[in-house]
Amino acid sequence: MTFAGQRKWTSFFLVLPYLCTFLIFVGLPFLVAIVLAFVKLDLADKGSSKFVGFGNFVDVFNDPLFYKALDSTGRYAILMVPSVIIIGFAMAMGMNAMTKGRDMVRTLIYLPSMLNVAATGILWQWFFNNQFGLFNFGLQSVGATSVPWISDKSFAMPSVVIMSLWWTVGGTSVVLLTGLQQIPKVFIEAASLDGANATAVFRKITIPMLRPVLLFVFITSTIAAFQMFGQAFILTGGGPEFSTRGLVQYMYETAFNGYRFGYGAAIGWILFAIVLVFALGQARLVRSGRV
Repeated sequence: MTFAGQRKWTSFFLVLPYLCTFLIFVGLPFLVAIVLAFVKLDLADKGSSKFVGFGNFVDVFNDPLFYKALDSTGRYAILMVPSVIIIGFAMAMGMNAMTKGRDMVRTLIYLPSMLNVAATGILWQWFFNNQFGLFNFGLQSVGATSVPWISDKSFAMPSVVIMSLWWTVGGTSVVLLTGLQQIPKVFIEAASLDGANATAVFRKITIPMLRPVLLFVFITSTIAAFQMFGQAFILTGGGPEFSTRGLVQYMYETAFNGYRFGYGAAIGWILFAIVLVFALGQARLVRSGRV
């Protein structure tokens, strides 16, 4: 065997473990989900199964609980995405302006992102607890009234967003900081020599050159928002009155608690279509040069 042939087979065997893992844990479930979406499989009814075509999708679009979950997902995305970008960008600008201690601050800010969602949710359950939570203790200490953070539907979704921001904004700020550090300083120095003030430099140089990174953060943050599950599931259980139950949680509970796997798969494919349409729309805007 030639040296080139040996390298070819060596590369193949190096990739093979990843390929097998991908096929088992991604490819196979993907194919199973396609089949399940067109089958009525109800394990609560002795595991009966029947091909129903688009029947599961029709049932989903006639289900008021689906629209309730879609509304919760939309409200979460509307609150979460602008907040994480604005706060993350402000933090990145602050770190970029630092001359000392930047690495330490960046590490501290990023630490919450390293926690898993279960640990984060349990921690924030204590923060938001009505009786002995840290936030209500602080409010009572200054004579203010306690707030039902996670037991009142008016406060539940903002509470989930606050927890999610604490958990994810560090990662967003680090990505944006990396983008800021890639902007050539010569452009900023030249603009300053031409008499441009800080606002003009920000509007004419920083934002345009950071646009690809901002777009990346916007798309990934929106996709993550539509996939929201663990935050609300652990912090509020999707309540009160399903006010924080998103599409992923509804899909999970339908399939694994209600044993309606075909119906759950249909919900999953509808969510996939929503995210795909959004991502393709953003890609089209990028190619057209509008953003």
